[in-house]
Amino acid sequence: MNNTTDRPECWPSLPLDSWQETYATLHMWTQIVGKVRLHLTPLINHWWNVPFYVTARGLTASCIPYEDRSFELYFDFIRHQLVLETSDAIVKKLPLQPRSVAEFYQEFFAMLRSAGIDVKIWPMPVEIPNPIRFDQDQQHNSYDPESVAKFWRILLSANTVFQQFRSRFIGKSSPVHFFWGSFDLAVTRFSGRKAPPRDGADSITREAYSHEVSSVGFWPGAGFAGPAFYSYMAPEPQGFREAQVQPAGAHYDPALGEFIVMYDDIRAASSPSEALLAFCETTYAAGARAAKWDRDSLERSIP
Repeated sequence: MNNTTDRPECWPSLPLDSWQETYATLHMWTQIVGKVRLHLTPLINHWWNVPFYVTARGLTASCIPYEDRSFELYFDFIRHQLVLETSDAIVKKLPLQPRSVAEFYQEFFAMLRSAGIDVKIWPMPVEIPNPIRFDQDQQHNSYDPESVAKFWRILLSANTVFQQFRSRFIGKSSPVHFFWGSFDLAVTRFSGRKAPPRDGADSITREAYSHEVSSVGFWPGAGFAGPAFYSYMAPEPQGFREAQVQPAGAHYDPALGEFIVMYDDIRAASSPSEALLAFCETTYAAGARAAKWDRDSLERSIP
């Protein structure tokens, strides 16, 4: 890893309580935009047509087909605006500023209609407790640009490490992508074997976990006292949770069924990027050994 990625500004402090209201609002905004991509794109294995991707300015929904045109929607966290660009050279911008989810919902779809894009989505949030319809949500209305910029800076750094981790695997692997439902950045490796069916699983879960996986990711704070990195195997092999992994502070959380290391432990390391890469590598290796993956066929030799 290039040690320039270990500069303090690459791993800023972002306590959950410093931006929790902004976090909740931005989460809803990303779901609104993400559901447009979900509605207009064909299903790709494991819902890979759904997520966003980290960019040099923020997060993009990538190219979305619409009738005889295509368009892109991206969150610009430098100028703090949601940008719509179409293949016929239309450019529209929606400022990211304190406003309710309901107002954002109305303004966003007005922007799409002004560009000749008419799409409807299911207006209910997903993967959160006590959801409020987007068009009725006046509760979430915060936006702190400084906190969002720090969040994006963390995504950039984590994305760099996850891409390095992904490069060492030559089997099937997901892109490094940002799921707006759970609001986390993740990358997933596959053994190539089908997973046993999950009793009672809904269609979303069945599609996501149809095959054996090892996944690592970053949560900005939901379910924890602060931001954290996670790693899990699905299905979880016997002996995985007892494994010794790196760095110091990484541990298995039996309630979650995942290994966890807090973001603040990573940023406090002498090399945050190497500490995070070690977490990715050691948790994957523990799971791959326990599940008897064909590692010789799946992994690239590292000189």
